[in-house]
Amino acid sequence: MKRSEFLKRTTSLAATVLLSECAPSRAATQQEPTYRKLPRWRGFNLLERFTIDWGTKPFQEQDFAWIAEWGFDFVRLPLDYRFWAAPNNWREIREDALKGIAQAIDWGRQYEIHVCLNFHRTPGYCVNPPKEPKDLWTDEEAVEVSAVHWAHFAQRYKGRPNRELSFNLINEPAHIKENVYANVVTRLVQAIRAEDPDRLIIADGLDWARTPVRGLVPLKIAQSTRGYDPMRLTHYRASWIAGSETWDVPQWPMKEKDRVWSKDRLRRERIEPWKRLESLGAGVIVGEWGAFNQTPYDVVLAWMRDCLDLWKEADWSWALWSFRGGFGILDSDRPDVKYEQFRGHKLDRKMLELLRLY
Repeated sequence: MKRSEFLKRTTSLAATVLLSECAPSRAATQQEPTYRKLPRWRGFNLLERFTIDWGTKPFQEQDFAWIAEWGFDFVRLPLDYRFWAAPNNWREIREDALKGIAQAIDWGRQYEIHVCLNFHRTPGYCVNPPKEPKDLWTDEEAVEVSAVHWAHFAQRYKGRPNRELSFNLINEPAHIKENVYANVVTRLVQAIRAEDPDRLIIADGLDWARTPVRGLVPLKIAQSTRGYDPMRLTHYRASWIAGSETWDVPQWPMKEKDRVWSKDRLRRERIEPWKRLESLGAGVIVGEWGAFNQTPYDVVLAWMRDCLDLWKEADWSWALWSFRGGFGILDSDRPDVKYEQFRGHKLDRKMLELLRLY
């Protein structure tokens, strides 16, 4: 069923409320995406294939249905290559393991939601442990195998229009020298374009996607940034961040050492450098953003509103990390939220409606 048909058939009182006048406008997202200018997509990261260490979970059609029902039009799928290849046999891609991804892309088409595939763990690199057996930035085989995997995806989905599908190459490269990163990205882009010359490709910025990379502009690809600043607000008491349990309770705006994080500072440090990149011919998307469930709720909402204001002003796409779980709008387990029961889940209605305003 097409998304337009789906929406027409949603006639219950509950659906009428959900599709109220505060739903995001889709006018800006009807344009054909190009690397120079992305539509202003808005949506979520879906984490079912985010890491094999969390176990195997299928993507769920209901997620696409609800995301469409609420007026959003984008999902990013962070993927762990170990779902379809073993690190000790990483050249062999198991086709049967890719069926779930193909199904998710088909649901994207069905519900008119753009799907962005991201290698959260690519052969040779992941921002999260465990460390890969070989290093993407120094080992030729790792680069070659990562290119083989992307070429396989490019061949598999050749012909899918860019309004339906894009590729986001490597999740959050850390402190990598720009020329080293550019060389690896160039290899991956070449591998994709050998199979599918017109595929829309997105590369994360450096320094965990915080720093735009001018050296990638000649490749004619878009770039992705993040919305996780200040970290002492977004990752307060996050178990995977060493020392975060000792941080002061966040406020917004908030003082950090001898400086203050505020909307103006976010504009100067996290918007303006990327607008300069955009002026050189690279579209920009906020591929991940959000705040963990231990940050006081009123602080989270105030910070989110400022971020959303800035991205609307910049005319950028964004994808919340995540749809459900500790950063999301469903089943986030925040201790200071009054949840609404929604089809067997706990819905953060107030956060949802804030997102829908933008």
